[in-house]
Amino acid sequence: MSETKGQCACGSVEYSFEEEPINTAFCYCKSCQIHTGSDKWFGVWVPKENLTFTKGQPALYTRLGDSGKEMIHQFCSHCGTTLCIDVKVANFYSVSGSTINNNNELKPKMAIYTASAPSWAVFPEGVPKYDVLPPEFS
Repeated sequence: MSETKGQCACGSVEYSFEEEPINTAFCYCKSCQIHTGSDKWFGVWVPKENLTFTKGQPALYTRLGDSGKEMIHQFCSHCGTTLCIDVKVANFYSVSGSTINNNNELKPKMAIYTASAPSWAVFPEGVPKYDVLPPEFS
């Protein structure tokens, strides 16, 4: 895979990563709903060592995930765009799929925390659903 690039809405913070993502997932947990203002987050899971911020530095917001481990949201302090979440329990970044350039080919491989989804959530056809995070990813 060639280098993948992305940035926030205003272009103050940019990043890149190489190699294929570990996974792509829709997350329906309540925290992701609050942060996106929607029913889900579309995360592209990238090993931490593969992602580099190439312009600017993101601001940080830390919360605890269901595992009790930190989830560090990295966002632009100018426009507020969340670029990725440092998922400490599994040592990867969940990169916001919407911030990736040329993201039309991306598709979710799973839907997680679906037990927390709002009643109006729409789940994609043919994508496995999990009430919580599958054990192999935690």
